[in-house]
Amino acid sequence: MRRFLSHVVAIVLLLSCFGLTGCIFMKGGYTLSGASIPEAAKTFSVAYFPNNAPMVSPTLSTAFVEALKDKFSRQTKLQLVDEGGDFAFEGEIVGYTSATASVSSDDYAILNRLTITIKVQFTNVIEPEASFNQTFKAFADYDSTQLLTEIQTELDDEIIQQLVTDIYMAAASNW
Repeated sequence: MRRFLSHVVAIVLLLSCFGLTGCIFMKGGYTLSGASIPEAAKTFSVAYFPNNAPMVSPTLSTAFVEALKDKFSRQTKLQLVDEGGDFAFEGEIVGYTSATASVSSDDYAILNRLTITIKVQFTNVIEPEASFNQTFKAFADYDSTQLLTEIQTELDDEIIQQLVTDIYMAAASNW
């Protein structure tokens, strides 16, 4: 009898899990990556983001745009188009700064922080209420004994990935 009850409980739990996931996935467009993209959305576009920051990293604009395109290509079923996508991104890089992040007890810099700030205008043609104008900021710290120019590409890539993830979550999830 005890074995029978444990099987019944297991079946009920299993069915409950399927029921819950069914509810989660029934609202059109949910994916396993945590994204909530309307089923009617088929395309996305990413305009060039000019680098209008006072301090400029020469390859930052291109690297950011390509990373954003890559994220949406890999994580969604949306197709990239040149312009006018159901999900459309445009904006500009407005900040690129390096500043002291940590100081030792004798007032020497221990860590510096590179911060990138990007303004994004996201247009969701399918669900216009999900559109936004938002500023995203991310940073990476580096040892003050290193010159920024020595590790700039690595830091840019690290920060771009943070920014792209934040933008992806803001555009493709209803959380």
